[in-house]
Amino acid sequence: MWLDFDGDKSTLATMIQKDIVIATVIGLLLVAGAARAQELNVEQIVKQKVQPILPKTGEGGGVAVAVRMGGKTSFFNYGMASNAQRRPVTADSIFNLGSVGKVFATTLLAQGVKNGELSLDDPVAKYVTELQRGGDIRRVTLGQLGSHSSGLPDRPQQYETWHKGRYTWPDFVRFLNSWKAGPNHEPGQQYLYSDAAMVLLRVALERRFNTRFAALMHQRLTGPLGMTSTALPLPRDLLGRAVQGYSPMGKPIGRPGEEGGTFQWLGSGQIYSSSRDMATFLAANLGELPGHGPIENAMAFAHQGVFTVSPRLKIGLAWQIVSAGNFTIIDKNGGLNNTSTYIGFAPRQKLGVIILVNRGKQHATGIGRQILHALAQDQSEPSTEGESDPDND
Repeated sequence: MWLDFDGDKSTLATMIQKDIVIATVIGLLLVAGAARAQELNVEQIVKQKVQPILPKTGEGGGVAVAVRMGGKTSFFNYGMASNAQRRPVTADSIFNLGSVGKVFATTLLAQGVKNGELSLDDPVAKYVTELQRGGDIRRVTLGQLGSHSSGLPDRPQQYETWHKGRYTWPDFVRFLNSWKAGPNHEPGQQYLYSDAAMVLLRVALERRFNTRFAALMHQRLTGPLGMTSTALPLPRDLLGRAVQGYSPMGKPIGRPGEEGGTFQWLGSGQIYSSSRDMATFLAANLGELPGHGPIENAMAFAHQGVFTVSPRLKIGLAWQIVSAGNFTIIDKNGGLNNTSTYIGFAPRQKLGVIILVNRGKQHATGIGRQILHALAQDQSEPSTEGESDPDND
């Protein structure tokens, strides 16, 4: 029997084409709906998690959050940059980063290592030659400074209890040359969080490259990455976007853009930045910024564990590598009496979050980790290891 379907081919083809078009339209609608749902879900997650640190009525302060997910960045802002000026927090509001700023110095260190310009095993006294007259400080290396394993105390006053006021550079050199290692302060043998070590690392980088730290940071990192709102100290043209800092109870502390802390010389203060700029820095750390391969390679080097603190906590070059179940987060936090900050990311899942709060002693670290777990839909309990409040002055 001969069956001829030639007459029905055009009708069949038309039906198939219509089915394909309908299926395609439905698919696109589903994708768009899923994308909207995902965007809404991210906003809901962030709003829910930051709720405990949002200021109550009458209290000063606000929160800027940036979330990196699926190769895109979203910004969420709450509260006030300045209550007195009735100025709300935006993605361009500029915050004191506190100890989050340490990862800029260690990224520069990693960059120098990758370029063959210096080594993690170089003694700091090789570059800061005043220390060649010292004792145990001559055994401390750049890698130990960058990984909080130098043995140096957090602040010099913990060793020189008699010292009054802030430390000038001659004061700091005197302390370093007189410092003695001990059973719990031995270079390379234990993890001791040290602001003093990180400030010394900045000076070593300045000496190696014969460039002030702020200029070095701009030339090698923030300039190439287009981070125009990141500076040390904050220049006058950016002061108008600086947030007012507030106490944990929401009372004003200090002036916007004010430098403070233990040390008192050019380049030793805190770094300031916006959530928009820090989102760029975050994207580069995730390897998602096209055209910046060398910087991203240096960042990846800084993420590698240098010192093991516990089975679930390693220290890279300033970065904390924390594990909860099978979920790994690389992060850094900071906080003064008028600022609380966090940057963290899950490298395998390509997720990241920035939290900047212009109030002191807020739980930015715990909230940041909760957000990352929620975005990854990871059910394990977020880690509580690492420094909960690395800056306490």
